[in-house]
Amino acid sequence: MLLFSKKPRATNAAQIGQSISIRNASLFYGDRTALQNISMEIPARKITALIGPSGCGKSSLLKCLNRMNDLTEGCRVEGEFLLGKSDIYTDIDLNELRKKVGMVFQKPNPFPMSVFDNVAYGPRSQGIRQSDQLEKIVEQSLRRAAMWDELQNRLHSSALALSGGQQQRLCIARALAVKPLILLMDEPTSALDPISTAKIEELCCELRKTTTLVIVTHNMQQARRLSDVTAFLLSGHLVEMDTTETLFNHPKREETARYVKGQFG
Repeated sequence: MLLFSKKPRATNAAQIGQSISIRNASLFYGDRTALQNISMEIPARKITALIGPSGCGKSSLLKCLNRMNDLTEGCRVEGEFLLGKSDIYTDIDLNELRKKVGMVFQKPNPFPMSVFDNVAYGPRSQGIRQSDQLEKIVEQSLRRAAMWDELQNRLHSSALALSGGQQQRLCIARALAVKPLILLMDEPTSALDPISTAKIEELCCELRKTTTLVIVTHNMQQARRLSDVTAFLLSGHLVEMDTTETLFNHPKREETARYVKGQFG
């Protein structure tokens, strides 16, 4: 059993990999079981979609991967969550983990500061202060997020003045600025228009060349066109996980077939 108060041991940074192994993992909020005996292998530099009805445990599982659940009183985790050979809860310092595993939330949450300062926030927190180095990081991150052409003349304008789609892509650029190995995305396009959604999906496809992506989505069409692997969760259990093509076209479980056909959820 793993408790959040457990002090991590020092680990070799080289052992922190881009593949994720979850072994016999359960998650409890007080007396309530949110996840039960989950085991899965999330491949490196691929897009893995987590699907399932509301309350099935998708977001709870995602938060386990960068210890966002640490902030929840009465939360308890059992089992193993490995990045490469290193366990998230016992081997990796929390600050180091947050450098390696970025997160983008459902609702865009830019800081109330300039575009430049949003992207530079993470590198500055890591001790980078040289202006030329920060400028290079900001440009590289905005280019990776396909936003440099849009924002290069607005770097010192408030991020809050951007459109919703631009704010979400800025949050992705902010996450990329610390060069994460893994990027977690919790329904990143659910509040966006189709054009902004298409831009973020295009960005995700580009990012998987270098980054492992895990995306929670309720949109079956999005999971189907975007992900390489899909995992279907139901009532805190992993029902089925396979390549996206196989899971949607040839599901092994009746519950999976009914869900992807839209018969419940």
